Amino acid sequence: MDVDMDVKVSSRHAELRPEVRAAAVDKVRRLARFLEGMDAAEVHFAGAHNPSIERASTCEVSMRGHGHHVRAKAQAPDPLSALDAVVAKLEHQLHRLKERLVDHGHGRVRNGRVAAGRSAAALVSEGPVGVAVPTEIPVRSKRFEVVPMSVQEAAFQMELLSHPFFVFVREDTGETAVVYHREQGGVGLIEVEPRSA
Repeated sequence: MDVDMDVKVSSRHAELRPEVRAAAVDKVRRLARFLEGMDAAEVHFAGAHNPSIERASTCEVSMRGHGHHVRAKAQAPDPLSALDAVVAKLEHQLHRLKERLVDHGHGRVRNGRVAAGRSAAALVSEGPVGVAVPTEIPVRSKRFEVVPMSVQEAAFQMELLSHPFFVFVREDTGETAVVYHREQGGVGLIEVEPRSA
């Protein structure tokens, strides 16, 4: 199968050997067999400032395509081990996503897409969520496409992205809402209630 996935590899505080870079491109491209339509990926390696740390290498991979965004991160003693750990996580996540798409598509996946109005994920740009604050606190902003979905789909997307929360628009009400991981376990839902005049 020809794979057109565009894979970009970067690193910080870590010198990447050519064989590590090549392995990253090869292993991440092979993930495309789990779900058709994932056409872009970013692989980022980072090294710990303190080389005596046992898991000194971090690998984070973010894949996207057809409105889906899947991300995983792992730490290990060396870059190749971290890469293998991330690939294993992504295999599991992509398998779960494909099963969900098949369920919604009545037994078949159409080019990795969900039926109209059921698109699975918001494409998220880099950086933490930014908010306007009247202080000198440095703030980076994040922009994302909001897709109408059910509460269950939003919770599923939060798991796929490994985020502590997920902002979405409820398909049944059209209102903005947030799902989040509760400290006591499980998932919580925050709904926006318009202020009465």
